Amino acid sequence: MPKSDKQGTRTERLFATILLLQNKPQMTSRDLAEHFEVSRRTIFRDLRALSDSGVPLTYSEGGGYEILDGYQLPPLMLTAREAATLIVGTEFMKLQSDASLREDADAVALKIRSVLPREIGEYVDQLSENTVLDPYWLQAVQAEGGDSGKWYKLSEAVASSRKAIMEYYVESRDELTQRRVDPLGLVYYTDHWNLIGYDHLRDTIRNFRLDRIHELFVLTEKFDRPEGFQLQKYLQQNGMGTSLVEIKLEFSPAAFRLARTSIPAKIETEVEVDSGIQVTFRFDNQSYLTNWLMRFGSDVKVIAPDSMAAAHRDAASKIMARY
Repeated sequence: MPKSDKQGTRTERLFATILLLQNKPQMTSRDLAEHFEVSRRTIFRDLRALSDSGVPLTYSEGGGYEILDGYQLPPLMLTAREAATLIVGTEFMKLQSDASLREDADAVALKIRSVLPREIGEYVDQLSENTVLDPYWLQAVQAEGGDSGKWYKLSEAVASSRKAIMEYYVESRDELTQRRVDPLGLVYYTDHWNLIGYDHLRDTIRNFRLDRIHELFVLTEKFDRPEGFQLQKYLQQNGMGTSLVEIKLEFSPAAFRLARTSIPAKIETEVEVDSGIQVTFRFDNQSYLTNWLMRFGSDVKVIAPDSMAAAHRDAASKIMARY
């Protein structure tokens, strides 16, 4: 029977054992055997080899192995920004369909976290817990117009629970507004980054697109996270990252020139037809999309799905009924 990929080489397993015991003390031989998918006898041999090589292993009264305080692998000399960049990269990899890529990403994240100085390690933990990458529209992050600088500033605000003031563009009113926010999390969703934060102007948690933030200032003033707030749960309750539906629209040529830069998803197909341009993409919030389409008037037609075509007709009928 072929050896499991998770076993790897013995050297890799020994190194991983050190990392595990530094991050999860009091692991039993059974825990380690299950993690590496090897026998307990193999684990005992590994532990003996580590002890013989100078790793200060001890067996605690609680029933598990741990490494004595003070033993460290050489610290990895990274700045907070560099560490944050690596962690976001591993989070992207964890969303791949290839199981081996996900396992490798987990291993890389564990190694990075284990050798970081304590202060930067705590910073990375806080940021990792409050950064979500949407798995459906996973694309390479491309910084435009300095947006990456805003991401770094906001990632620091999220990790350190610091308030921020920003000048934010409201597309529906074509105006800039001043917002004071408590940055709660960052979400990569439908090809752009979003800040989820408590908006003091609206007195509620809102979603802000980073590419619509014109000016940003992170304050020294701290904030307390809302009791019980969990980023993943918030996203699920507000329709972000749920089931995707294939959308097919037909635009007039003039309307499509305006629409193609603001379609809230990645265009999958774009076909010229006699009456204009047909495009398909996937999206999960048909109510939002119906409202977005109204700006194009009669220059857009919903081809599919039928439920959205009906919603579009209903919205148009309600407008006509007002005249």
